[in-house]
Amino acid sequence: MNAFLPANILIPQVDSMEKWAVIACDQFTSDPAYWARVAETAGDAPSTLRLILPEAELGTPQEAAHTEEINRTMEAYLANGLFRTYENSFVYVERTLQNGSVRKGLVGMVDLEAYDYNPGSTSAVRATERTVTERIPPRQRVRRNASLELPHILLLCDDDRKVLLEPIGAKKESLTKLYDFDLMEGGGHITGYLVSGEEAAAFEDRLTAYTAACPEKYQDLPGASLVFAVGDGNHSLATAKSCYEELKAKNPGVDLSNHPARYALVELVNLHDESLEFEPIHRVVFGAEPAQVLSALRMAYPDAREGEGDGHVIRYLYGNARGALTVPDPAAQLAVGTLQSFLDRWMEGRSGVSLDYIHGAEVVEELTRRPKAIGFLLPPMKKEELFPTVIHDGVLPRKTFSMGEAHDKRFYLEARKIRL
Repeated sequence: MNAFLPANILIPQVDSMEKWAVIACDQFTSDPAYWARVAETAGDAPSTLRLILPEAELGTPQEAAHTEEINRTMEAYLANGLFRTYENSFVYVERTLQNGSVRKGLVGMVDLEAYDYNPGSTSAVRATERTVTERIPPRQRVRRNASLELPHILLLCDDDRKVLLEPIGAKKESLTKLYDFDLMEGGGHITGYLVSGEEAAAFEDRLTAYTAACPEKYQDLPGASLVFAVGDGNHSLATAKSCYEELKAKNPGVDLSNHPARYALVELVNLHDESLEFEPIHRVVFGAEPAQVLSALRMAYPDAREGEGDGHVIRYLYGNARGALTVPDPAAQLAVGTLQSFLDRWMEGRSGVSLDYIHGAEVVEELTRRPKAIGFLLPPMKKEELFPTVIHDGVLPRKTFSMGEAHDKRFYLEARKIRL
């Protein structure tokens, strides 16, 4: 059986889809004004804002009350007949991003039995970055008693031949259009088409052949073959997995193969889609003398050479100083792995020292003008390196790359029942 399947997908029947769809809960966590504007835009209309817990609220007094309200609102939306169900279907999505490019995807459900986020996993579906288990419980409190799920997860396939999604896009004009509207807060435009019947079956046949060919595709790499990698939303998918494991533990010996909680709604995107851009995430260490950090880095890699050369190049800056260190014959696949391995070991037990993950070299430049701050600039990750690195190294170091800007993250829109 394929790990990605058609689902009974719920599409809201509302007057304003713009008010309905809101961005992923883990975006703009330090910008309460963004979420205040979202609330103002949604007003009293039906909205996914009332079905999710923005992470900006984690640890606040309203978190518990909001969690209870989410579950009540889900039940109310279902009872009021807000949704139309499209059974055993996919939704083909075209999302126009802020830069004008169009990201193509297919909404369906992933089998959680085929997914494992733990380091060393050999499952068909894996995380790309290390899962921070402390981030799962707040999400569990929402999902555990929820009747619905709404996806912001982007699942990636390494389809360089473009045999999976692109044939659907070529026929989109013959498909039933489900929605077509502008997203709020500069989120761009989104259009969705129903994929069912013969078109859905044809996709499943192509996916079966693609999955069967994956072991041969990666046969030169040490490590188990990989079919899908989680690009965005891994902690939400890990939460779905954790809740499903809880359900299994409470029902020993019960056949849950058809239970809706065994699956999670996601959007499948081709890694080789022209719209996907991987942005590097740089590091800044605060509270330490830069010279001491560099000395420790050189001691950690005694074969490292000053300047840029063959190997992993780690560029650094502090104050007016600029430089680079090259680590030859590195054990990790990526420069971020070489640097993060050092930082994790060096920072352990050091009080008063902190590490931040920064988008944009210009921001690093500004931050490292402060005393006791040193920045490390990392090269962009090539898209074609992702699957081989996950297979070879396991999950990547946390905050390895970002898939586009915050406004381009997935918006909540489709839904699926997860309770019997």
